[in-house]
Amino acid sequence: MNEIKKAAIGIIGAMQIEVEALCAAMTNSEIETVGNMTFVYGDLRGKKVVCAKCGIGKVFAAMCAQTMILKYAPDCIINSGVAGTLSASLSIGQIALAEQVVQHDMDTSPIGDPVGLISGINIIYIPTDPTVTAALAAAVGSEGVPYMRGTIASGDQFICRTSDKERIKANFDTADKPVIACEMEGAALGQVCFVNGTPYGILRAISDGGDENAFADYPTFLAAAAGTATEVMLRFVENWR
Repeated sequence: MNEIKKAAIGIIGAMQIEVEALCAAMTNSEIETVGNMTFVYGDLRGKKVVCAKCGIGKVFAAMCAQTMILKYAPDCIINSGVAGTLSASLSIGQIALAEQVVQHDMDTSPIGDPVGLISGINIIYIPTDPTVTAALAAAVGSEGVPYMRGTIASGDQFICRTSDKERIKANFDTADKPVIACEMEGAALGQVCFVNGTPYGILRAISDGGDENAFADYPTFLAAAAGTATEVMLRFVENWR
């Protein structure tokens, strides 16, 4: 068995633009490829960090998270990147922090289950780690970026219709934790971390409105949103215990 390279923090992004600046800022780095995923392990802001681009979608996110846990045993994993907003109070360039995640395309309701129930662990909402989420919130505050905390919904769909936004909110909004953003990886990563007992957090900068304008918004604001998430992540790593 390969030796485990212990990391304080694992960072996973779906796309190269979400992780490239973090990897470039690392020193004493080592690169290892597992499957089609490249893991960069080294020093970042005084911490041992492993960073990886997983690829788009829930399966790639789950594969990457499980591999990272087995090979690097991080104290926590952060899924960092961009997302579409599901809240009128959360605009492009602002930050969504997950207090819990949900898989909006998980549906075994025809056999009597609630929409979103994850078979095997029998829950709908997977909570993020409170300590990790509080530290992410502190990092966002230090950067002066407006943000919201709530539920982030994941599914293997690029959400670009108002009807889909309304469906997700109708199914998963709760009184104390509204659904604030949608993306394609976080809840799968959250499920893997939950099963393995690994603390995790989800930080997403808003790149689009998740509606009929999303195809125009996304390429226009992707780079800026990814840059915002990167700056917050650098602050988080620097301040992490």
